[in-house]
Amino acid sequence: MQSFRTEIENPVVAKDIIDLEAKIKQFNDGKLDEEKFRSLRLARGIYGQRQPGVQMIRIKLPYGKVTSTQLKRICDVSEEYSTGRLHITTRQDIQIHYVDIERTPELWAQLAKDDITIREACGNAVRNITASETAGIDVDEPFDVSPYAHAMFQYFLRNPISQEMGRKFKVSFSSSDADTGLSYMHDLGFIAKIENGVRGFKVLLAGGLGSQPRHAEELYTFLEADKIIPLMDGVIRVFDRYGERKSRAKARMKFLLKDIGLDGFRALLEEEQNAIPQDSFPVDVDAYPKVKVANAKVPEVAIKNTEAFEQWKRTNLVPQKQQGYVAIGIKVKLGDFYIEEARQLADLVDAYAAGEFRLSLRQNILIPYVKEELVPFFYTELEKLGFVEAGYNKASDITACPGTDTCNLGIASSTGIAAELERVITEEYPQYINNKDVVIKISGCMNACGQHNMANIGFQGMSVRTKDKLVAPALQVLLGGGNLGDGNGVFADKVVKVPSKRGPEALRLILNDFDANANGQSFTEYYKEKGEHYFYDFLKHLTAIDNLTPEDFIDWGNTERYEKAIGVGECAGVVIDLIATLLFESEEKIENAAAALEDKKWSASIFHSYSAMVNSAKALLTAQNTKTNTHISIIKDFDTHFVSNGLIELKTSFEELALQIKSNKPTQEFAEAYLRDSKVFLEVVQKFREKELAEA
Repeated sequence: MQSFRTEIENPVVAKDIIDLEAKIKQFNDGKLDEEKFRSLRLARGIYGQRQPGVQMIRIKLPYGKVTSTQLKRICDVSEEYSTGRLHITTRQDIQIHYVDIERTPELWAQLAKDDITIREACGNAVRNITASETAGIDVDEPFDVSPYAHAMFQYFLRNPISQEMGRKFKVSFSSSDADTGLSYMHDLGFIAKIENGVRGFKVLLAGGLGSQPRHAEELYTFLEADKIIPLMDGVIRVFDRYGERKSRAKARMKFLLKDIGLDGFRALLEEEQNAIPQDSFPVDVDAYPKVKVANAKVPEVAIKNTEAFEQWKRTNLVPQKQQGYVAIGIKVKLGDFYIEEARQLADLVDAYAAGEFRLSLRQNILIPYVKEELVPFFYTELEKLGFVEAGYNKASDITACPGTDTCNLGIASSTGIAAELERVITEEYPQYINNKDVVIKISGCMNACGQHNMANIGFQGMSVRTKDKLVAPALQVLLGGGNLGDGNGVFADKVVKVPSKRGPEALRLILNDFDANANGQSFTEYYKEKGEHYFYDFLKHLTAIDNLTPEDFIDWGNTERYEKAIGVGECAGVVIDLIATLLFESEEKIENAAAALEDKKWSASIFHSYSAMVNSAKALLTAQNTKTNTHISIIKDFDTHFVSNGLIELKTSFEELALQIKSNKPTQEFAEAYLRDSKVFLEVVQKFREKELAEA
C-alpha cells in the first residue's frame, strides 16, 4: 500500500489518502470507534453495501463531465479493484461495487492520477454538484453554466465549513428555463439568466425529495454570477449552525426552512456576512478548458437497417447551438455499463469528437461535438458496442436506483421491475419510445434516490403483509409529478400500493387511460384534471392481497422467496459520538486551525477554531445526556449547564466567545486571537472532564 504515496503529485490529495490509510489501520487496531469510522469513510466516498465485507465507491464527477482519459482511468480502477461494472447515478456520479476497504487508499491514488476524486461523494458534505447535461451546447441557454458549477465544486471541496454538517447538501445548475437541472428539488438550485447584459441566476432554496418532498422557495429572482459562491458560503454556515444534527429525519435544509421561514433564514444569512471571506467571487470563464474537436476524416459506412437508424436519429440526437454539430444520447439501461464497452467508447470519442462525455441525471451518457457528417459512422460504431437502443430520455428510458441489489436501505427490487417495465413499453407501447413527455422513475425505498416522487409515473419499493403474516414485495404507485420549468414543479401523489408483480399491469392501465383520455394534454395536466380518486378507483382492484400467488412472493429479478431485510442506512453518515472521541477531534481541529493559519488561510483557520469550540462543548453536554441537536443549541445550552451556574468560569459567555466568528471579518489578527481562545477553551473543558471522571 505504500507505493502509491510517491505517485500523487497534489500534496493535498496525498495527505487525504495517507490519512485514510492511517484511519483504516486505527479502526482495524481497535483504536477508532466504528460509528466514527463510518462517518470518516463516507466523507471519502466509501459506502457500505448490503453485502457484508465489501464497499461501494462513489466517484465524484462534477456536473457529470468526464473526459475520455478519465473514463479509461475509471475502467482501469474498476478492473483492478471491483467487478468491471460501472453504474451511473442520478447525481451524475459513477459507482463501482464490491471493493475491499483495505484497498481504497490505493484505488483513490490511481484515480487521482487523472484528477478524479471520491472526496465528499457521500456523507454530511456538499455532494456532487449537478448540472444540465447539455450545458455548453444547449440551444436555449443564455450562457454555459459549466465554469460556474466547476468553480463551486472547487470552492467547497475540502472547505472546512462544509465537512461536518448535520446532513448532506445538494446543488444543481440548470442551463435554461427548461430547468433540466431540476432546481426545485435541491438545497440550492441555480437557473441561468441574463439581465441587462449581466450574467446571473435565479436561485431556489431548500427543496428536497425523500419521504417528505418539499418544493424549493425562490431566494432570488436574479443574483449576479459573482455573488453565487459567497451566497452558498453563507447558506452553508447557517445550515451548519442551525440545522438539526441528531434526528436524521429532520436534518435536511428543507426542515430548517420550514421551521424558521424564508424571512427568518434571510435574517440568519445576513448575520453571517462578516464571516464570509469575499462578497464577490468572479469566475474566470476564459480560463475554463476550451473544446478541442478531433479533426478526423469521415469514414465511409453502410447502414444495415435504415429504419432502425432513422428511429435512433429521431430519439437519440440532441441539437447543439454550435453549427454543424449534434450530441448523441446513449441510453444506458438502468445506468449500468461495463469497462470493455466503456474503453472502446472512450477511444471513439477521443478520435472522432471532443474527448469528453456528460453523464445525465437520467443515468445516461451524452456525447457532445459530433460532426453531423459523422453521425452514420458513430451509429455503426455504437451499434457494435450495443449502445444504439432508441429512446434516449424518452418514456421507455426508466430511471432506477440500485435498490435491493446492493443498497442497505433497499426494500424491493428497483432494477428488476424497471427492466420489466421497459420491456412492456418497448413491446406493447412502441409509440412511447418517441415520447419525451412521460417520465417514469423507480426507487427501492422512500429515500427517493431514483427520484420517483417527481416523476409523472413513479414507483417506490415497499412490502405488504398478509393476514397469515407472510411478506411480499410491493410497489407504491405515485402519479402526477413533473418539471414545469423555471424552478417550478409538482410532486407526485401516492395513489395505491400493489404487490410488485402487478406493477406492469398498473402501468398498462395508466398508459391505456392516458392514451384514451388525455386529448393532447401533458401527463401532468391530464392527472391534475382527473384527480387522485379517479386513478385510485381504476387501480384499486390491484391492491388486493387475499389472492396472492406463490409468484407474488418472489421479487423481480430474483428466484428466491422475498425477505424484507433493511440494513443501516449510510446516506446521511449519522454517527453516535463518544466523549473521548469528541475531545480528541477537538485537538485535531485545533491542529487544522494552526495549519491553515500557517498557510495564510484565515477563514479556514477561523472555522476550524469555531468547530473545535463547539465540539468541546458538545463533549461535556453529551456527558450530561443533554440534547445536542444543533450547533446553536450546543452553544446556548453550554452557557445554561456550565457557565451560568459557575461550574466553568469564562471571561465572557460561551455564546459571545464562540459567535465571534459572526461579528469579525476573517483577518489574520482575528484568526490568531480566535485560535488562542479555542485552545484555552479546550484546556478548560479537558480539565473539567478530568475532574468529573476522578469524582465519578
